[in-house]
Amino acid sequence: MHKSRAGWLGLVLFVLSLFVFSLTVASALPAQVVSPVEIKDPALRALQQQYMDDLGRAGEDILSNHFDYPFYLSRKLDLDQAQQQIADQSSLRFDSYNGKTVLAITGNYYAAYSAQKISPGQRARSTFLNVVMPILKAAVPRFQNNPHVQGFAIEISHHIMGKVMGVSMERPENLMVFLPRSGALKLLASKDETAQQAALLQGQVFLNAQPISIWLNDAVPPAAADDHAEDPSANGASGTAQTGAEIVPARNGSGAPPTASPTPLSPLKPKEPPAPPPRDTSTQALSAVQLSNQPVVDRIVKELESQAHFVSYAQPKFVAFRQGIYLELSVNSDLPASAAGSRYKLAATAFDDHIAHLIRPLLAYFKDEKEFDGVGFSTTIHLAGKSAVTTSEAAEFFFPLSSLRCYEKYDCTGQQLLDAGTVLINGERVALDLQIAEGGSSR
Repeated sequence: MHKSRAGWLGLVLFVLSLFVFSLTVASALPAQVVSPVEIKDPALRALQQQYMDDLGRAGEDILSNHFDYPFYLSRKLDLDQAQQQIADQSSLRFDSYNGKTVLAITGNYYAAYSAQKISPGQRARSTFLNVVMPILKAAVPRFQNNPHVQGFAIEISHHIMGKVMGVSMERPENLMVFLPRSGALKLLASKDETAQQAALLQGQVFLNAQPISIWLNDAVPPAAADDHAEDPSANGASGTAQTGAEIVPARNGSGAPPTASPTPLSPLKPKEPPAPPPRDTSTQALSAVQLSNQPVVDRIVKELESQAHFVSYAQPKFVAFRQGIYLELSVNSDLPASAAGSRYKLAATAFDDHIAHLIRPLLAYFKDEKEFDGVGFSTTIHLAGKSAVTTSEAAEFFFPLSSLRCYEKYDCTGQQLLDAGTVLINGERVALDLQIAEGGSSR
């Protein structure tokens, strides 16, 4: 009997020790970091366990920032501040986005924007600059050399104010920013605003799950008094402009207002234009654009042949690429034997010595073009004195017209143009750094 009691007592003590151990481990986890046991994917769970220390330090660095309005890391978005203060504030975790392993961070920012006075693009820009950028500056350096991290996904909830049927309403709005690792590094390393914008365009931005663009230059359209008419976030808001500040602390928050507030956006600047409708890239639309521009295309082939070296059997044509219409030009790039090296070096040299020299002459044929979105240069690279079978590489450069115009006016460098475009080598997308590629050795 005594042995039986002793056995039960030992079992109870063992269970209690396990419980205390689990509490100890849980309390040792950084408050900002999701526990590995909560992550279902085995590979992501293993990464979460492996890099707990780095995640914890990144979380501490994030919270060391002074934000204009109360900000909390959070597992859940759209909580009011009273709920948030007692809710789980673990946030940093490894996750998957479009097949990429990313460092994901979520949080709630208790600023409220006037839907009538501040457009969706301006709300996105303000939260990006005031919250997302400080998060990236804290998190990216700790993971910039981590081979497992392919990108960064930041999702922040802020609030918007409007009127529905004459009644003031406040509700959350969610901003999601994804940046590939290369884009995040270039965004933080660049001092030039054009280079930062090109880096930002490498990623994706969504406001309430709708794609949106963030323009870092504040000269791009602020809101006019009637922005609510085109802003679905206003949800039928009254035409009467709200009084008071354009950005204020969220009403349902319990924290005290900050001592400093963001600089109000000027109502005197032109209104942000509505987003253009999606480009029609159907076969019929491509044929119509081709027919409309064929006389110009024929002139290009005739007048630029001596420097472009067009492929005779592949005439310039308009193609669908990344939800846009691009004029694709097939050319041959003949390089000296001294250019031999890796495929990246060959592509970089072809761009510098051949493709870049075609851009300004080509753009002279098009002024304020609205029928298509960009130009693609498809080139086969040949080395002098070498067999075409063993040395040729295929490189494709697709550039948006806006970036080409920037380069045309000498406002952007060749590297910035490449960063804003899409580069394929033998059919695979690559990031092409001219300085690194052209300085590399043959391999």
